[in-house]
Amino acid sequence: MREGNSVLITGGAGFLGSHLCERLLREGREVLCVDNFFTGTRRNIEHLLGHRRFELLRHDVTFPLYVETDQIYNLACPASPIHYQFDPVQTTKTSVHGAINMLGLAKRLRARILQASTSEVYGDPEVHPQTEDYWGRVNPIGVRSCYDEGKRCAETLFFDYWRQHKLEIKVVRIFNTYGPRMHPNDGRVISNFIVQALKGEDLTIYGTGQQTRSFCYVEDMIEALVRMMDSPAEFTGPVNVGNPAEVSILELAERVLRLVGGRSKLVFKPLPPDDPKQRRPDITLAKTKLGWEPRVSLEDGLKETVSYFRQLLSA
Repeated sequence: MREGNSVLITGGAGFLGSHLCERLLREGREVLCVDNFFTGTRRNIEHLLGHRRFELLRHDVTFPLYVETDQIYNLACPASPIHYQFDPVQTTKTSVHGAINMLGLAKRLRARILQASTSEVYGDPEVHPQTEDYWGRVNPIGVRSCYDEGKRCAETLFFDYWRQHKLEIKVVRIFNTYGPRMHPNDGRVISNFIVQALKGEDLTIYGTGQQTRSFCYVEDMIEALVRMMDSPAEFTGPVNVGNPAEVSILELAERVLRLVGGRSKLVFKPLPPDDPKQRRPDITLAKTKLGWEPRVSLEDGLKETVSYFRQLLSA
């Protein structure tokens, strides 16, 4: 790996990317934030624009990029069903062409590169909780396939570059993450519930609400990404990063209502196709190899997220 201080973050104006930009700037790094602003917003990184070690470049990763950097965090891709299903062909191109272009750049520079993969590579899992050696149960032709299979193909490319070109790669499988700067209209369950409750609307639950998820606060997730990037070269991953504390969608809705208050009710609608019934990471590998586990409780994280959306909607 090239020694140096400069970092390229694709998807840097997005939810996770903007928090990562902040974290690395605090550590004294030079940060190049690359984003095409499909789901990322200028608002997320506006406060960084005057920083002397921060640079913003509007660019789509489906096209090659010619810059100089020492490390690459490849976070670019719409990550919520509403956004990635809006243009599924482009979603697949972002995952696959984006990976090829960023891997090509890393190969030219001999830079270490981290791929933000997803728990969606496990599909609707038959094993619970999910461990990294589970190959998944994914529908390759469904409405979610553009994202699920795109990310699976990106992982394939990363490991082929590792085997064929001896590239230093890091692959993390991100489980549901939440916190300030989530997109208010991304269709994710936490942002949906909070925005609906703050607007006094009924909370929409798909299915019975008994399906489970595990939610990791953004601060914890960023810590995991940084630790993974800085881990020894021989540890490539993939590694699960998420919160193993499991909660039903129904329980989550009730928690949001208690925090926000008001008179919103729960409304039940049919479950979307290929929606996983259970999702919970086994983070044994992250604990062992990275010394990492989540610190922020769901209650504390939800309070911070409610506060963010309250300010956003009032503005």
